[in-house]
Amino acid sequence: MALLLVGVFILGYVLIALEHPLKIDKAASALLTGVFCWLVLLIGFDTMPAFQNLSIADPHELLNESLFEHLGEISGILFFLLGAMTIVELVDAHDGFRAITDRISTTNRVKLLWIISWVSFFLSAGLDNMTTTIIMCALIRRIVRRQENVWLLGGFVVIAANAGGAFSPIGDVTTIMLWIGGQVTTFHVLQELILPSLVSLLVPLLAASFFLKGKVQPPEEKSGEIGHGHIGTTPLEQNAMFVLGGIGLLSVPVFKSITHYPPYMGVLLSVGVLWCFTELLHRSKELEVKRGLTVANILRRIDTPSILFFLGILLAVGALDTSGHLRLLATTLDETFGNIYIINTLIGVLSSLVDNVPLVAATMGMYPLTEFQPDSDFWNLLAYCAGTGGSILIIGSAAGVAAMGILKIDFVWYMKRISLYALLGYFSGIIVYYVLN
Repeated sequence: MALLLVGVFILGYVLIALEHPLKIDKAASALLTGVFCWLVLLIGFDTMPAFQNLSIADPHELLNESLFEHLGEISGILFFLLGAMTIVELVDAHDGFRAITDRISTTNRVKLLWIISWVSFFLSAGLDNMTTTIIMCALIRRIVRRQENVWLLGGFVVIAANAGGAFSPIGDVTTIMLWIGGQVTTFHVLQELILPSLVSLLVPLLAASFFLKGKVQPPEEKSGEIGHGHIGTTPLEQNAMFVLGGIGLLSVPVFKSITHYPPYMGVLLSVGVLWCFTELLHRSKELEVKRGLTVANILRRIDTPSILFFLGILLAVGALDTSGHLRLLATTLDETFGNIYIINTLIGVLSSLVDNVPLVAATMGMYPLTEFQPDSDFWNLLAYCAGTGGSILIIGSAAGVAAMGILKIDFVWYMKRISLYALLGYFSGIIVYYVLN
């Protein structure tokens, strides 16, 4: 049964990867994978690594408690995603991103790739990789027409956002975990990982620049309308929504550091403030015009299948975590290799298949701070590898899953066109860290 759980998980990923040939939406495959993993976990309870030495009369109680715990973490991510997508879509509906898109005048494919990637890199360090990806995906839809170019820029946004999030204490969930746990400190992790993270983006960009040519075409817009077909807003309203939306997203890490509440609380606060503001802003407009610019209408446009896809994936990973497979994997890596560079490199590669959060949590549980001191090479390298390794496959990080849902990037296309660039950057960053230390 333990192997059956792994088999169901792998089969689910295969179905997700073959979404287009099979004509089955990836959200459906993800939900089935998540539920079936927990069913297998219940049926084969006694054979799972985490429960073999426990004497439990009723497994339902333990599994329900574990499921409730995982669902609490998952719902936090989903509500954060929902809130961030709402803010971005609200700014987009008011044509607020024109403040940026009007300044991106180049149609050169390579120049645009560099601009989008470096903006994503530094924005991710200040916000986080998932929020940055949501914002940049909205921008890409406004400045590029062809699907090939949209997916290409989206793929590099994932690489850039994960690279930028890896060196910042608030840029990625795993780095936040290590920061809060005391494994890394703010200035030390910035100092140690800034160069490897820069290289992990610079190398893919240089490699891509040799192969990419031509120009991009902006999407067509009908006269007097904005991206979603609403009547144009005034320049004052556009700029106001752009500034307020930016402040709302940037205030989330500040809110978290002050209150120590989860990030979704901060983003929900921002949504509430913007909701009130837009209601007052458009209170005197005609109902037909007002309807298209309200949060209530924006919520109807949110891509619900993407939210359910995220739910299914994280449920499946939660089942693997509860069963003890991820902790067993971390223990096996330690006993087999022992070298911190090999262990962390493999953890990074594995995080492209399995969510990096439970992998890092298992690793943190295995190694007390008495074995590896705070700010040691082990913890710094773990932050880099877990953060950037998820870029190798699009389902390996929250940023990738968000981009996959928003831009409808095909799994197989990403693996063929982006994964090699991500691998080059990943290993280049590890080499730089090794040389420096």
